[in-house]
Amino acid sequence: MTLLIDDENRVRTITLDRPEALNAFNEALYDALTEALLAAAEDPEVAVAVITGAGRAFSAGQDLGDMQARITDPDFPAGRHGFPGLITALTDFPKPLICAVNGVGLGIGATILGYADLVFMSSTARLKCPFTSLGVAPEAASSYLLPQLMGRQNAAWLLMSSEWVNAADALRMGLVWRVCEPEDLLAEARSHANVLASRPIPSLMAVKQTMVEPIRSEITAATAREYALFEKLMGAAANAEALADFHRGRSS
Repeated sequence: MTLLIDDENRVRTITLDRPEALNAFNEALYDALTEALLAAAEDPEVAVAVITGAGRAFSAGQDLGDMQARITDPDFPAGRHGFPGLITALTDFPKPLICAVNGVGLGIGATILGYADLVFMSSTARLKCPFTSLGVAPEAASSYLLPQLMGRQNAAWLLMSSEWVNAADALRMGLVWRVCEPEDLLAEARSHANVLASRPIPSLMAVKQTMVEPIRSEITAATAREYALFEKLMGAAANAEALADFHRGRSS
């Protein structure tokens, strides 16, 4: 099991459930979250989706073991949807999407916030986009979405520095909407989700469509640019050295 699903008051809470791996995304989790979003989009009883994480992490991003295997194994078993399928599902999700960041968020655990309509973050959580420390390009259209959300300079720091950003700075930068005490996080996110879920679903979807449609082509273009550069840099010297350092650290 990689996900937990809970429905209440037309709000579907989707909990990433690989706590032993800090909810890092392997192919199974990419597929499970994609399927969950597709199902929530189609379900007439779901008005709002909330994504959160089990344990002490929101998501530690890409499972680096999977990344290493993808580079070294030509027969690496890709998932049905994989990372590209998840990005498409996030881009196309037609209903309000809320993220409740309960703990550390790295990589896709941070860039997924660019697709959220509202983001709640625990005061003890931290975010990092470790692309330059891994020698790779950005992902998930973050090179477009984050400057739109945070402004160019805040996004440049987050995407270029590979440094941690705490909750107070994430709020100041405009990456998140509310910072909550850890014990209040999910209740606060669900309380706001309940307000949205009390509205007519067709109206919610109309608002979402009018907000997203003007930028949909830009998201697609940014994703294509990032994929091309990611493929070029993955397995190159800086990336190979970073992954080797990771595996040396894990085995020591």
